[in-house]
Amino acid sequence: MTDPVRGAARIVSYLFHPLLFPTYLVLVLGFLMPGFLLIPTNAIWRFAGFVAVITFIFPAANLLMLKAFGSISSLEMRERRDRYLPFVMITIFYAVVCGMFFYKVSLNVNFNKVMLIVTVLTAVATIATFFFKVSVHSLAIGGALGIVMPLNKAADGTLLFLVVAMIVIAGTVMSARLYLQVHGMREVGYGAAIGFAVGFLGMNLLF
Repeated sequence: MTDPVRGAARIVSYLFHPLLFPTYLVLVLGFLMPGFLLIPTNAIWRFAGFVAVITFIFPAANLLMLKAFGSISSLEMRERRDRYLPFVMITIFYAVVCGMFFYKVSLNVNFNKVMLIVTVLTAVATIATFFFKVSVHSLAIGGALGIVMPLNKAADGTLLFLVVAMIVIAGTVMSARLYLQVHGMREVGYGAAIGFAVGFLGMNLLF
């Protein structure tokens, strides 16, 4: 018999996959703080689509290739050793993309800085993986929360509802990962704490 809660937990995990967060940040900040990203409203969806292709579709295709060639045993990468190669490759790819943005989109400094923080998050996740298994889902939502919270202060609290929504989402994502038994409480907690620290410190250092 199908477990509906497990099904819902899987959907949550897919919807808030770590590779999707750069795209989500572009959409959220583009519409709620258009002056921050300096992207015209009529161009936000186009720009978000471009970001989705290079930060989600390309890396996801790479993961599928690694699975097809037997380099990883599962796309869920439950075993820590399965994460080494994919995480290193994604970090290198994000670093190249980040460098490309700084070189080609030099006028949009704010987005480039956010992309730099995202790249650092992937690097930290990769380094951490060589020592212990950490929930990258938790790290991603924690990092996004760490990015948005300082912006809420800069925007005089106008993003408070977004911060609250993200805290609820973070709890939902972490609960989903625990229910699916992909991670334990410590792995989920460490992921959220590391992600938030990197995002929050990155925003305060770069802006």
